Amino acid sequence: MPSDPQDSQFSLESDECLEQVASWLEAFDPDEVDYTMSDGVLKIEFPDRVTFVLNRQSAARQMWFAAGTHAWHFDRGEDGAWISSKDGTHLLQNIAQTVSAKLGRPVEF
Repeated sequence: MPSDPQDSQFSLESDECLEQVASWLEAFDPDEVDYTMSDGVLKIEFPDRVTFVLNRQSAARQMWFAAGTHAWHFDRGEDGAWISSKDGTHLLQNIAQTVSAKLGRPVEF
């Protein structure tokens, strides 16, 4: 059975998102923030063993981000940005805000 073109498009877009976040994380000192990525899951790791997780949810065609006790689901907006279904925030801004809060200093995406 042929694959659904929307599934292929989602896979490409979600991989691009994960790579974009991974590239952003490269600029941090690994003693401050580190990350691992495998099979659609990116883990943002801190020295105190706290981990934030960004992953794709293929069935829902969403990106999910969990940080501490908070979690968000992001849909692809018409402008190409990933937008929270909960509060309308952009994924990349959300990640920067949660990492900023964790580090106790402002960081920008």
